[in-house]
Amino acid sequence: MVYLLLADLILVLHAAVVLFNVLSLPLIWLGRWRRWQFVRNFYYRALHLGLMAFVAAQALANEICPLTTWEYQLRLKAGEPANAPPGFIAHWVQRFLYHEADARVFAIAYVCFFALVLATWFWVKPTPPAWWPRRRERQSADPA
Repeated sequence: MVYLLLADLILVLHAAVVLFNVLSLPLIWLGRWRRWQFVRNFYYRALHLGLMAFVAAQALANEICPLTTWEYQLRLKAGEPANAPPGFIAHWVQRFLYHEADARVFAIAYVCFFALVLATWFWVKPTPPAWWPRRRERQSADPA
């Protein structure tokens, strides 16, 4: 029972990560248009870019997501089939996450989406944190 609960929690976490990745891109553009400052938060944007880079790299390497692997292992330990969650919510979350298609289709989609996220990094620049090295402005006056 504990293994199934943990597997369902990982499944919900996985869905949250997917929603974060997918919804953040239009949210950033909407925030740019509406002048919302949080969409320029460096840490939020770095997390979004990093997660999408990981997803794209993993797809190009033809690897399965570690969250999927972990969830399946927990289901197997519980004596359940890895691809058939027992609960109603887990069933629908899994249907939302997992689709049947050639791995190349997903790899192309993830790489294209990552390219959009990367381009957005430059088009809607995040605000650098305080520790980020800043360009020094040239001083027109002679140094004293």
